[in-house]
Amino acid sequence: MVRYKAFAKELALLIESGELRPGQRLPSLRESSQRRGLSVSTVLKAYHLLEAQGLVQAQQRSGFHVSVRADKYPLLPSSSQPQLDTVEVGKSALIGQVLHAQKNDKVVPMGSAFPDPQLFPLKRLAQSLSRSMRTLDPARAVMDITPGNPELLRQIALRYHLQGYELDMDELLVTHGAIEALNLCLQAVTRPGDAVVIESPSFYVCLQALERLGLRAIEVSTDPVEGMNLEALEQAIAHHRPAAIWLMSNFQNPLGSLMPEPKKRALAELLSRHQLPLIEDDVYGELYFGESRPPPVKAFDRDGLVLHCSSFSKCLAPGYRIGWAAAGRFRQQVQALQLSTTLSAAMPSQLAIADYLDTGAFDKHLKGLRRELESRRDAILGCVQRYFPAQCGVTQPQGGYFLWLELPPGSDSFRLYRAALQHGVSIAPGSMFTVRDEVTRGLRLNYGYPSIEDADRAMQLLARLLPMSEQRTPS
Repeated sequence: MVRYKAFAKELALLIESGELRPGQRLPSLRESSQRRGLSVSTVLKAYHLLEAQGLVQAQQRSGFHVSVRADKYPLLPSSSQPQLDTVEVGKSALIGQVLHAQKNDKVVPMGSAFPDPQLFPLKRLAQSLSRSMRTLDPARAVMDITPGNPELLRQIALRYHLQGYELDMDELLVTHGAIEALNLCLQAVTRPGDAVVIESPSFYVCLQALERLGLRAIEVSTDPVEGMNLEALEQAIAHHRPAAIWLMSNFQNPLGSLMPEPKKRALAELLSRHQLPLIEDDVYGELYFGESRPPPVKAFDRDGLVLHCSSFSKCLAPGYRIGWAAAGRFRQQVQALQLSTTLSAAMPSQLAIADYLDTGAFDKHLKGLRRELESRRDAILGCVQRYFPAQCGVTQPQGGYFLWLELPPGSDSFRLYRAALQHGVSIAPGSMFTVRDEVTRGLRLNYGYPSIEDADRAMQLLARLLPMSEQRTPS
């Protein structure tokens, strides 16, 4: 047998037997070469063969690691089962408390809402910013206020076109990040006192927006794999006649769920039947691990009822704060609200991103970013396999950089959050993502920020602290 194939077969047997664990780093090329008396090129060919077989993955700046096998995870987190009633939202204090704790640079940021800033092309963006400002026509600084810089709008519309569906450029509006887009869209279709259907668990920015606008929430059961339960959604619509729905169809925060395409089509049909607007948060859509970008619900909207929101903050330039809304039949209301509040997104940021997109470097950057995030996901899943008890459930997201970990029965993720923070590790406890103040076993982990080494140490710590998360019963 050829030497590299023999070496690859030997490693494959160690992986299948469990001696080489999921997420474990293989020896470096030089180390294996010296230990086994093989040339570096022979070792590299063996590693590449294992990679082609799906047994290992190359990780940027970290060598080759054993892949995580999804079939090793029989236990998924349970689907939420919230009551189908309307509830006032009051979560800002808790959310602010948890987010404030993330700002300590001595804390391993497993609870952060952002990926590792080192993964972004910040130097290239700075060059684009400098170049675009040098050539700026002063008149454009006033003419492009709303709906935004025409070249940036064209580039955004072009990306949707190249991904297989058309987006009318006339309905696009550049915003100060996705959060402004989402808030403007929510305000455009609701009035104080209205009810809005949301996922359970739901992104905490959604909860903050409902609280600020005096809206009531209807939490609907959400599957950790496929997203919102459409049957439960129909019931909520029939009983409460909400003003709108807010959800993430692609790589939902905090679960990481991905709504299948047939379910997205069914949701678009449901919206049409009830003439009900949907605010779609699609900020993670570009961070897919499969062959192609999953379409948003907007791709199946024929009535202009989907107010689609996204941004470059999660996939390209967090600090530049450039997002957009494609608000369908509500575009004039959304634009009027922006004109009466923030007026426009920062022009230098718009020009810089438009220039960067024009260089053609974005897709190359995304390819590397997706590969790195997938590797970090596998490393965290490997940690769950190695360090956590079998009663834990965990999602296996196919994109984005969040997963949901459900602790064993009797655990309280907020207790674990407080204990971990005292030891220099942050997590996002499940109570941040639910309307009701109730004990939850679930927590969100960010696998896109910490290094693989820091994440491994943090996960070992969390596993050791698990007993401290147990709810105390009165004696």
